[in-house]
Amino acid sequence: MQTTPFFVAGQKSTSDDVVEVRHPYDGRAVGRTANATPEQVERAVAAASAVAAEAAALPAAARAAALDHVSRRLAERADEVARLITAENGKPLKWARVEVTRGISTFRWAAEEARRFSGDLQRLDTDPAAAGRIAVVRRFPRGPVLGISPFNFPLNLVAHKVAPALAVGAPIVVKPAPATPLTALLLGSILAETDLPPGMFSVLPVPNDRAADLVADPRLPVVSFTGSGPVGFGIRDQVPRKHVTLELGGNAAALICGDWSSLEDLDWAAQRIATFSNYQAGQSCIAVQRVYVHEFLEDAFVPRLVAAVEALKTGDPSGEAVDVGPMISEDAAKRVESWVEEAVAGGATVVTGGRRTGATYLPTVLTGVPAGAKVLTEEVFGPVLAVARVADDAAGLAAVNDSAYGLQAGVFTHSLQTAFTAHRTLQVGGVIVGDVPSYRADQMPYGGVKGSGAGREGLRSAMDDYTEPRVMVLTGLDL
Repeated sequence: MQTTPFFVAGQKSTSDDVVEVRHPYDGRAVGRTANATPEQVERAVAAASAVAAEAAALPAAARAAALDHVSRRLAERADEVARLITAENGKPLKWARVEVTRGISTFRWAAEEARRFSGDLQRLDTDPAAAGRIAVVRRFPRGPVLGISPFNFPLNLVAHKVAPALAVGAPIVVKPAPATPLTALLLGSILAETDLPPGMFSVLPVPNDRAADLVADPRLPVVSFTGSGPVGFGIRDQVPRKHVTLELGGNAAALICGDWSSLEDLDWAAQRIATFSNYQAGQSCIAVQRVYVHEFLEDAFVPRLVAAVEALKTGDPSGEAVDVGPMISEDAAKRVESWVEEAVAGGATVVTGGRRTGATYLPTVLTGVPAGAKVLTEEVFGPVLAVARVADDAAGLAAVNDSAYGLQAGVFTHSLQTAFTAHRTLQVGGVIVGDVPSYRADQMPYGGVKGSGAGREGLRSAMDDYTEPRVMVLTGLDL
C-alpha cells in the first residue's frame, strides 16, 4: 500500500512516522500516510508567514480561479472522493456523496464571494466638520490561518476553513483529524494543481498531542477549530490574544408545536427527525438529540417516529441502500452504549435500538429520560434520540433552552408568530422552522452560543472572521 503524501508549503512530502488508516466498519486498512515532523511543520508555518503579504495582494481573479478549479476538480472526482470518505470515516456512501456535493458548492461560493469582496464607502460629510471627506472601508487578512478540522465531515469541514482563507488571500495550514486525514490530503493534491503561490497552503497530519505548538505559534494569528468543547475552549484559553473561531458542537433539539397536528405534519416530522438523528450515526454537531412534543400529540407522534427509525437500514456503509453506518471507532460506540445504560438505570425506557455490535450502535429512541442524564445534558454524538412531552409551546421553548449548548434548533410550526417568538427567545445560533435543526446551507452564517462556540462559518461570515477592517479617509473631495 502506497503512502499518501502530505503537503508542506504546497509540496508533496512524507516522513518515517507512518500512520495507517482503517475502516471503522470492519477495521481493514484503507490507506496510509505519515505524520509531519517538527521540522516539516516549521517549514510550513515559516512559508505561510513569508507569503502572507503576497497572498493578501493576489488579485481577486487569481483567488477565484483557484477556488473554481478546486470546485470543478471535486466534481470531476466526486465518486472517488465519496468512496474515500466512506472508507476512512464509515459514513454511508449516500451521505458521503451529499458531502462531496456540498464541498463542491462550498468552493464555488467561495469563488463568487472572492469576486465581490470589495469593501464599503462611507460618506463622512454628514457632519459639517467633515466636508469633502469620504471613508473607504476594506477588509484585509489578519494573517495566516491555522485550520483544525474534525473527523465527521473530512471534506466539507476542511473546505469551510480552506475556501474562505483562500478567498480573502490568507495562507492556511490545515491540521486534519488524525482518524480521517486522507480526504484532506486528496484536497491538498487538487490545491497543488492551482497557481497559488508556494506557501499559500499546507496540509499536515499531526498527532493531537503535538498540536499545542502549532496553536501557540505567533505566526498563525488566526485559529479556526471545529471539535469538542474542552479542546476548543482550551485553545482559546491557551492563546487569548489570537483571533479564535470555535465550532464546538451541540445538543440539538426539535420542538413539535401544538399547531403541527395533522397526520401529514406528524409523518413529515417523524421522517425528518428519524433521518437526521442518525444520518452520520449521530456524529453531527446538529444531529437531532432531543425531541419535545405537545402531550396531546405524543400518542400519535412517537409511534410514527419509532417506525421511521426502525425503517432505517444499518450495515456496511459502502452499500447503496445503507442509511446508518458505524461510529468512528468501537470506543466511541462503547461510550454511547454506557450513556444509554446510565439513562436506563435512572429510569429511561429504550423504545427501540439500544444495542451495539463493534463500532455500530443501532439507532435508538429513549423516553422517560431522567433530568441530568448525559444523553440529555451532553452531546451524545451518536445515534440516540431522547423524546419528552411538554405542556405547550412556551414550555417547549424553555426546554430547548435548558442546555449548556446552543448551536441550532428545529421548530415544527405553521405559525409565523411562533416562528418569530422562537427566533427571539431560543439561545442558539440558528432556528430552522418547519424542519430539523440539522439543516445547514453552506453559504449561510453557521455557529453557536454558550458551549457551542464563538464566531461563524459560512463563506462570507468566515471571510469576515479571517479579516479585519481598515479605513482610508480621502480628503478634499467635491462630493
